[in-house]
Amino acid sequence: MPEFMDVHHNMVGITAEQLKEAHDADLAIQGEEQVNFKQAWADPDSGVVYCLSEAPSADAIKRIHERAGHPADEVHPVPLVV
Repeated sequence: MPEFMDVHHNMVGITAEQLKEAHDADLAIQGEEQVNFKQAWADPDSGVVYCLSEAPSADAIKRIHERAGHPADEVHPVPLVV
């Protein structure tokens, strides 16, 4: 299944607990779109959050994030990994 990196902006001050809560919200419904959220990273100072996932499409990722309450600003395919 294709991998994607999505990006969220404007999350300045996000805490580890808030990042985990957001990630858990995605995990709770990811199966409905055949998405597998693998990991999330955040920079509280810049407010940027990154999520790595496997999914059938970028739109599936967007739908899950939107339903979980934190829409993605960008979704990028990751065609090469080393």
